[in-house]
Amino acid sequence: MDAKLTYVLQLADTCLIHAQRLGEWCGHAPVLEEDLALSNMALDLLGQARALLTYAGQLEGAGRDEDQLAFLREERDYRNLVLVELPNAAASPSDGSGGRDFALTTLRNAAVSIWLELLYERLQASNDAELAGIAAKSLKEVRYHRQHSSDWVVRLGDGTAESQARMQTALVVLTPYFNELFAAAGVAGVGPAWGEIEADWRARWATLLAEATLTLPRDSAMQPQGHLGIHSEHMGHLLGTMQHLQRAYPGGVW
Repeated sequence: MDAKLTYVLQLADTCLIHAQRLGEWCGHAPVLEEDLALSNMALDLLGQARALLTYAGQLEGAGRDEDQLAFLREERDYRNLVLVELPNAAASPSDGSGGRDFALTTLRNAAVSIWLELLYERLQASNDAELAGIAAKSLKEVRYHRQHSSDWVVRLGDGTAESQARMQTALVVLTPYFNELFAAAGVAGVGPAWGEIEADWRARWATLLAEATLTLPRDSAMQPQGHLGIHSEHMGHLLGTMQHLQRAYPGGVW
């Protein structure tokens, strides 16, 4: 696959799958205001994914639009981070939550928002005018996502003993997957290697965790490879849900 197309899909698919996981909170968030906030952030990410997938379809030149790229590819064709395909809870608790853990979702949203903010800031200077335009439009959205999710990280991390314990547990679960945030190669004149934002991301992450009184876990040697199409066992189940309607009624329109 062309390097530029791969780069765009890595970003597009990460936004798409992250939106899917955030959207699963619709009607299930702990408070009504957060139910609306998570749904709106999912819609922002879906809009970013649509713009990027539309551009990916143009680069591919095979006549596929954003809907076909979103719903009619096989698992190995997706290039999203493994981090965003993980379920909204590390396990399925028997506490009536339906397997949703707000601590894990909040931490992941903060981590991904910081990452997207740093990438979009740099992509605004891309020689690719289309990609630069998408980045500039998306930047204000992810800045809000980062602020909102960071506020929750601090509120819960520096909250009660239970909320801090849950946040710390979620942090231990997620930390090994953060390595992939810096794994993808860049494309000259198009976008930076993800490794170029690692120092800034880790500095901002450490500052946030310190404010939240959370302890940064030890580094992990794990190297997830979702950006290369190698996914976790959760991806197939996610796609089964996300793609069901399109595959059940091929070419269906509203």
